[in-house]
Amino acid sequence: MSLLLEAISIEKSFADRRILNVKSFKVYSGDRIGFVGANGCGKTTFLNILAGFAAPDSGRVTKLCDISYIQQFGEPESAALHEIDQHKLSEYKVKDKLGAESVSGGENTRLRIAGALSGNSRLLFADEPTSNLDAEGIRTFCQFLSGSDSFIIISHDRDILNNYCNKIMTIKDCDIVIYNGGFKEYSEQIRMEKERAQTEYEQYASEKERLTRVYEGKRKKAHKMVKAPKNMSASERKMREFTAAKSFQAKQKSMDTAAKSILLRIEHMEVKEKPREIPKIKIDFGLTDPPANKTVISGNNISFAYGSRVIFDKASFAVKNGAKIAVCGENGSGKTTLFNIIHSGHPSVYKVPKAKIGYFYQGFQNIDFNSTVLQNTMENSVQSESISRGILARLLFKRDDVYKQAGVLSGGERIKLSLAKLLVSDINILLLDEPTNYLDMPSIEVLQSILQDYEGTILFVSHDKSFVNSLCTELLLIKNKTVSSFEGNLDSLGKPEKRGSNSKILLENKLADLSGRIVLASEQEKMALEEEYQAVYNLLRNEK
Repeated sequence: MSLLLEAISIEKSFADRRILNVKSFKVYSGDRIGFVGANGCGKTTFLNILAGFAAPDSGRVTKLCDISYIQQFGEPESAALHEIDQHKLSEYKVKDKLGAESVSGGENTRLRIAGALSGNSRLLFADEPTSNLDAEGIRTFCQFLSGSDSFIIISHDRDILNNYCNKIMTIKDCDIVIYNGGFKEYSEQIRMEKERAQTEYEQYASEKERLTRVYEGKRKKAHKMVKAPKNMSASERKMREFTAAKSFQAKQKSMDTAAKSILLRIEHMEVKEKPREIPKIKIDFGLTDPPANKTVISGNNISFAYGSRVIFDKASFAVKNGAKIAVCGENGSGKTTLFNIIHSGHPSVYKVPKAKIGYFYQGFQNIDFNSTVLQNTMENSVQSESISRGILARLLFKRDDVYKQAGVLSGGERIKLSLAKLLVSDINILLLDEPTNYLDMPSIEVLQSILQDYEGTILFVSHDKSFVNSLCTELLLIKNKTVSSFEGNLDSLGKPEKRGSNSKILLENKLADLSGRIVLASEQEKMALEEEYQAVYNLLRNEK
């Protein structure tokens, strides 16, 4: 076991906010480290400092081997530390994508991975390397990890952290804390720490309350000792004062001293903070003036190409009001293209009049980086400021974080801000392209909860299987330049007995329902219903 890297006394601050104060950190051969922690805690900053891509305010880093780095953002060419190997390009199926005008997010990630892995470095740094990758791309990368001796990987993929890491590290109070084992072991230790913190807080609160009651009791007794009873006559009061003055004064002083002693104990108790609870906030969805139509978006015989590259050939789909739909397909199959077609408009795509579509994607175009988090959130909000602040709190922006300038936010924090802006706006249909990318696991769980409660329609792309399974009610499957629908999630899609029969029966029932409604509909309604009928008919035809 040899030393590969050492960092001593690393300090880093942004403005008046200290990010890192790492006393000592070492990486040895055989260390397979998963790097986790809240968005904005400094994970990417620390990795950039270790790689030499950023300078600390103080301290030093000693690198004793070559390092490859798959960065979180950036173009493929700038991400590669070595000339890109043609074999790696073929392995990641992007040999024809280097320098291409149009590449998907997943293809861009594959290019960056191929570039970083083209050398023979002994140590790999990877910052969310599986973001935007499809299942096949993740498998290919994991095959590399299984044969890799030493790495540090920032990831929210629980399978990778459990199956390929032997240490988990995080940032606590600006310093590095390391736990032995995979993510399961780390999670168990964190769970025990939280339980211990809750127990300690409850014991502290209970003891403080008990001592406060005792103090108040003794203070009241001391006060009563110098106060004569109400029904005592003037002569009795004089006699009481003459015969017992010294005795009462002594007792009163003793009681007062005891009360002060208890107060001193309260003041010197070790304060235990109450563990933070995520607030539950209900958005007033009625303020978005949502559509009442059963189907809000439909596509009929869509054809689309980039030059000679055909993406869709007579593809059709329908989106039900209130549905939560996961759009699935291989990298480059057209998931983002479908979102662009829906958002920007296409002659073959119909949207009902009240449909207001908000598109989340990784460019952060909806953020003003010179404004604060709260200012950004309130810019187009139809919700009250208290609701907007509540949404930010649910997305783990702490009280003072809402006043941070957006320009200093981490990638994960920018994603959460972009989502918050959409959630409090007048949008009633969300298009979310990889919303979980670069989010830490607590943030993913919170986002999952928020979207489960969301009353509008959601179409989303995500390669986080557990996120998809917990959220979606339906799948749109893009394959062979067409789109098909499946009622259920990824787990049910994988069961042979449910494939084929499930969606066909539902589509046939839908056609029968639409036929009856068209007969009874007014002339104004018929056109939309007939378009929906045609879209469902094309979906059924694709199933056969």
